[in-house]
Amino acid sequence: MSLEKLAATIAARKGADPETSWTAKLLAKGPEKCAEKFGEEAVEAIIEAVKGDRARLTSEAADVLYHLLVMLAARDVALADVLAELDRREGTSGIAEKAGR
Repeated sequence: MSLEKLAATIAARKGADPETSWTAKLLAKGPEKCAEKFGEEAVEAIIEAVKGDRARLTSEAADVLYHLLVMLAARDVALADVLAELDRREGTSGIAEKAGR
């Protein structure tokens, strides 16, 4: 599944019944809860990266990507906008890019 397809699925679930859709349930709780859940998943991925368990890290990384997209959707930030920002940064040194912020 591509990130674009996952983002489209999440967007389609915005209006779904929170009783039947985990995505709709998260979105119904608001952007703050979506951000909190993203943070929890990011910490879990960090823990698995430190432990060196590739299978668990892979699973947690998938959770991180999903919850990042949910958090973006909760604030009406399109994946296309994030990808456009990455394209804008292409060819720029990370050090130079950071200094320009």
